[in-house]
Amino acid sequence: MSTLSNTRTSGATAARLAAGTVALGAATLGYAVGIERRRWTLRTAELPVLAPGSRPFTILHVSDLHMLPGHHSKQRWVAALDELNPDLVVNTGDNLSHRTAVPAVLRALGPLLDRPGVFVFGSNDYYAPKPKNPARYLMPQGKKKRIHGVQLPWRDLRAAFVEHGWTDLTHVRRTIDVGGQRVFAAGVDDPHLRRDRYTDIAGPADSGAAVRLGVTHSPEPRVLDTFATDGYDLVLAGHTHGGQLRLPGYGAIVTNCDLDRSRARGASRWGAHMWLHVSAGLGTSPWAPARFACPPEASLLTLVPRGSGTDEPRKAAPRKARDSVR
Repeated sequence: MSTLSNTRTSGATAARLAAGTVALGAATLGYAVGIERRRWTLRTAELPVLAPGSRPFTILHVSDLHMLPGHHSKQRWVAALDELNPDLVVNTGDNLSHRTAVPAVLRALGPLLDRPGVFVFGSNDYYAPKPKNPARYLMPQGKKKRIHGVQLPWRDLRAAFVEHGWTDLTHVRRTIDVGGQRVFAAGVDDPHLRRDRYTDIAGPADSGAAVRLGVTHSPEPRVLDTFATDGYDLVLAGHTHGGQLRLPGYGAIVTNCDLDRSRARGASRWGAHMWLHVSAGLGTSPWAPARFACPPEASLLTLVPRGSGTDEPRKAAPRKARDSVR
């Protein structure tokens, strides 16, 4: 009888543990899908990348909107970022997730389009996302076969951006006046799709500019290395979603590119001279609408002269949005 009683007790304990595990998993998934993916957040950082004596200026870094027509809360929140009065807007791609989402993207970015801005596109500007086995994200990058959805109206989006005065940096080098200072900027098409042709922009960056800025969607190390070799001060990228699902104390599980996990979100050094800033982005694929320990975000970067007190980026606590219900 004692053995039978112990067996029943063990079975009941195991059942309770299993039920608790299922309940915890369901609660975590509910939070990740229902709450955190709409918890719009502004991150700020101060980066010492300008030439000595330059006046500080701000960059609003926006990436990975993955917009659907019904993303009304996201549209309102992004439009309100204009109140930050940034000197320059940098959009690092993946604006679209649907063939009819161009008007929604323009509603979101509308006020910001009247400011100086630059952009490159990502894979989800060219192709709609498709359902994928989540295990694919754990596979080595070189072993993945690309799965593309229907083509998206990226040409319409590009035309609207350019018409409003934003500069398409895809395989071009440009000098831009930002608050009376010369910014030398260059960009490549999406390295995740192997569309990058760095040879089109290769060569030393303008040493006389206040800052030399590189722009890419996916922060592939092979591209970052070439920007660093050519003397760029800062490269902005997106694509990683900051890992999208992060484990407390561990960080990003994957980056969906060859970048190491420790750089999946925020600012870090790349080599002896260059800085890298990776945006965790503002969206998700509609087929994987969940974020955990990685809220959707835009970044306000204050660029300051090198040697102005610190050579490490100063970060402020993220600020959450009031408008968090779609």
